[in-house]
Amino acid sequence: MAKHIFITGGVVSGLGKGITGSSLGVLLKSGGLKIFMQKFDPYLNIDPGTINPIEHGEVYVTDDGAETDLDLGHYERFIDINLSKHSSTSAGRIYYEALEKERNGKYGGKTVQVIPHITNEIKQRIYKAELESKADVVITEIGGTVGDIESQPFLEALRQVRMEKGKENVMFVHVALLPYLKVSGEFKTKPIQHSVKELLNLGIQPDVIVARSEFDFDQKLKDKISLLCSIPSENVVSCPDSDSIYKVPLVIEKSNLHKIAAKQLDLKLNDSKLEDWNKLVNNIENSKEVLTVHIVGKYVELSDAYLSVIESLKFAGYEINKKIKIHWVNARKLTEQNIKEELSGSTGILVPGGFGEDGVQGKILAAQYARENNIPYLGICLGMQIACIEFARNVLNLKDAHTTEIDSKTQNPIIDIMEGKNRENIGGTLRLGRYVTSLKEGTKASELYKDKVAVERHRHRYEFNNKYREIFEKNGIVFSGLYPEQDLVEIIEYPKNDFFVAAQYHPEFTSRPNKPNPLFMGFINAINKR
Repeated sequence: MAKHIFITGGVVSGLGKGITGSSLGVLLKSGGLKIFMQKFDPYLNIDPGTINPIEHGEVYVTDDGAETDLDLGHYERFIDINLSKHSSTSAGRIYYEALEKERNGKYGGKTVQVIPHITNEIKQRIYKAELESKADVVITEIGGTVGDIESQPFLEALRQVRMEKGKENVMFVHVALLPYLKVSGEFKTKPIQHSVKELLNLGIQPDVIVARSEFDFDQKLKDKISLLCSIPSENVVSCPDSDSIYKVPLVIEKSNLHKIAAKQLDLKLNDSKLEDWNKLVNNIENSKEVLTVHIVGKYVELSDAYLSVIESLKFAGYEINKKIKIHWVNARKLTEQNIKEELSGSTGILVPGGFGEDGVQGKILAAQYARENNIPYLGICLGMQIACIEFARNVLNLKDAHTTEIDSKTQNPIIDIMEGKNRENIGGTLRLGRYVTSLKEGTKASELYKDKVAVERHRHRYEFNNKYREIFEKNGIVFSGLYPEQDLVEIIEYPKNDFFVAAQYHPEFTSRPNKPNPLFMGFINAINKR
């Protein structure tokens, strides 16, 4: 039977519940335990797949094709395991599936209520994750903050889990804000007190409080929080701001949170082996020289829209002791008139994924600029399609070449809808998740992956149109990666340039600390050589 650790948040969102849970996962895993993580989001969307990234950040995709919250990216990068559809649930999906059962008569004509029907659906997912993962410890984060009306059913379900499994099998970690008032030079514990009171009103007594603040604080303040919130003083954990999220596991280790968890949950925990993590932090500390990457995207107002891309670039940089600086270029505003000004001096251009017409013309200009000026280029998903459209227009002289996602009447549909896919229903109709790509021997892709195959995750609906493959090859494009089962193009290269590689999949989803994805590593090495 797995043990459960539930992570809740208080006062404000964005305090780092996901990073706290992931860091605790790192320590428990390094102590020899098998860990699984999941996230419950209180919004009413079925999943994040149709949410604008400006609203909610990137959509993270698991091996089995689940479209999930970006926190799952943190989970996977920290604990280095591949999560699944059991790791992500929204209130929308919970209510949707409960109402489907009601429509199908599964409740035997009973009145459907939040308690027990919705809470039972939530508990079912907690227990299913336990069974499917066969983990020693399941760490579950509850999105939002205590007091939000949307999260109440989730917290009630957690209360019931604790009642059913017992305190020796369930632990509550509450992450809350401890503000520091510079005017008076003091910390204020009242926000933590109020958020714990909210939890108590819901029948939950936290076992640990992780106090998030700008600075560390002393034992006297821990004793005060302990007294007012009815927890042992040693269970008050200080987690001050850090200049890198990858230093947080080492901060959590010093607080002994993993040992507190092991004691309460009766876990056999070996000494933590954090050599790889110390190596990563050492690389971060010793990375002084800066490499700049121009990211040409449509969601540049919110960097979280490209979170996994940013982290993947950082990992590759740390491998060669370089810090990566992102220069954001708004694709919507990129024109023939200003492109030289925007991209002059660029040592590397990355065009990430995206959907819709907005910014496409700017991305095409960026791909052209990279190709014509031999600037290292990495295209991801739409970034690959953009590179193909640009090449067709400016090298093959197919001036109306386009993707039918944007121009359904183009005479040269370089990118077209996958056979059997629905143009109208945008939710859950993509090619999603893990696919195996066969790599062509002697290409940049095979050199980077050092293998005959690449196993990567996808999230797209449109594909390269194979009718144009021959003319592309005759004019210098190499199709270095294919999905053989359906003969789909996965990777293109332009060998005339030092580095011009684009992939239909999302390599950022498999990049890990100390194990950067090969395409990102090749891209950063190419920039460094310049």
